[in-house]
Amino acid sequence: MTEAETLQAWEKAGALIRNSHIIYTSGRHGESYVNKDAVYPDTALTSKLCRAIAEHFAKARVEVCLAPALGGIILSQWVAHHLSEITRTQVLGVYAEKSEDGESFVIKRGYDKLIRGKRVLLLEDVMTTGISVKRVVTAARQAGAEIIAVAALCNRGGVTSEEIGGVPELFAQMQLSLMSWEARECPLCAKGVPVNTSVGKGKHLNPP
Repeated sequence: MTEAETLQAWEKAGALIRNSHIIYTSGRHGESYVNKDAVYPDTALTSKLCRAIAEHFAKARVEVCLAPALGGIILSQWVAHHLSEITRTQVLGVYAEKSEDGESFVIKRGYDKLIRGKRVLLLEDVMTTGISVKRVVTAARQAGAEIIAVAALCNRGGVTSEEIGGVPELFAQMQLSLMSWEARECPLCAKGVPVNTSVGKGKHLNPP
């Protein structure tokens, strides 16, 4: 899939909202919103997006797909499935979980043994700061895995490979630059543009 096709597919699924007035979780305001949760219910679309990632890495000799829980689990499974089909070799799909304090990721359930000494492709849906991905990269390397690349459905924060641990390759199906402002500086507020009350913090503005 080309980037234009990916953008169109996300918009059709309601996963990419543009030209609106959004209040993000951080409290900042902006014009666009990426709703990754709107992608996953459409299994055909999810499969198509993951197939495109698998095709990109078909010659990379991936042995295991790894992703952070929760949403990333779906990506890990689908990409591993398509890679197995394309390469005619078994590619495993596993995931990492947040630690109890939420400050890092851990790879357990025996998955740490499955990735040890293996060529691992790390999957993420939307990257904003890259912090979660970097933490999974760290956990995987501590478990003895070789991270050969990171692949994301959308890089909306301009994240670089250096920012997530210096991985050899960072691939994103979509690159988005979403401008945002502090509420007091929001030009949309100044123009009186209504807040979108279907996503983000705007949902809390809906009357009960």
